Amino acid sequence: METSNNTSKIALIVLAVLTAVLGVLYFRSNQLTQEQAVNIEEKATELANTRMKLDSISTQLDAKIEEIKALGGQVSDLEALKLQLEQDKSSLKKANHATIASYDAKIKEYDLVLTQKDADIVELKKQNGILTENNQVLTTQNQTLNTENSGLKTENKTLVDTLSEVTAKNKELARKVSIAAALKAQSLRVLSVNSKGKEAEKSRFNGKKIEKLKITFNLASNPITKLENKTIFVRVLDADGAIVSDEAAGSGKFTQDGKEMVYTAKQVVTYANNNQTVDVFYSRGGVAYKPGKYTIELYSEGFAIGTGGFEVK
Repeated sequence: METSNNTSKIALIVLAVLTAVLGVLYFRSNQLTQEQAVNIEEKATELANTRMKLDSISTQLDAKIEEIKALGGQVSDLEALKLQLEQDKSSLKKANHATIASYDAKIKEYDLVLTQKDADIVELKKQNGILTENNQVLTTQNQTLNTENSGLKTENKTLVDTLSEVTAKNKELARKVSIAAALKAQSLRVLSVNSKGKEAEKSRFNGKKIEKLKITFNLASNPITKLENKTIFVRVLDADGAIVSDEAAGSGKFTQDGKEMVYTAKQVVTYANNNQTVDVFYSRGGVAYKPGKYTIELYSEGFAIGTGGFEVK
């Protein structure tokens, strides 16, 4: 009696350890998925902010080049700076978190050059008799407002583009998580059940003696699949591709990839993440199965989760 009690205690301890391990795996998988989503969004935001600043500088730089040209000034240094700016914008696409931070220093240098060129433009206007002491302040203020307005327009457009990009990335991440968590049916088998309830598994069935079809399979373990009720749709197609169905026997319709499809039978199961066996029965009401090779398709939560088949002589 004491040996039996010890054995039971050991079994309970092993079961508790296995449950804890599975719980940790599930928690880590969910935590990893959430951290990936946060990292993607943070990097996208950093890239967006830096891109907005560089685009704003580019707009201001183009305006300075055109204005100085019109006043007869030299712009070779600004054109060289423009080439450097375009290289920085191109390199930004490949930047990581560390290198993005280094762009702050570059942006400060560009802003300093733009400020210096404002003074050069004022001097050129004086030389050309365009600017007097009385209207110098008003002209400078108007120029600053125009520059800021152009920068705001560029920033607004970039922000809209960035939000669209982040939304698209989040949708893609959600799609990948859904794919990873999808059910997977394994070891699919087909048995015939006669009127007396006797089951048989053969390479070829006699179509007149199949009272019921029994489709059995296992649901593979997956720690990131939610432990909840899952509806599994079974489609049986004959050799001509026609779906075997009978609404009186439980057949119906479901939506897959945006299209309405007919299913032969369905089964609601509670997913337990333990490689559980699922049995689905379908009775055709005495109608014989015609000869040929039949295909079986399994679907759940918008995904194809398994296939199989059988042959009728």
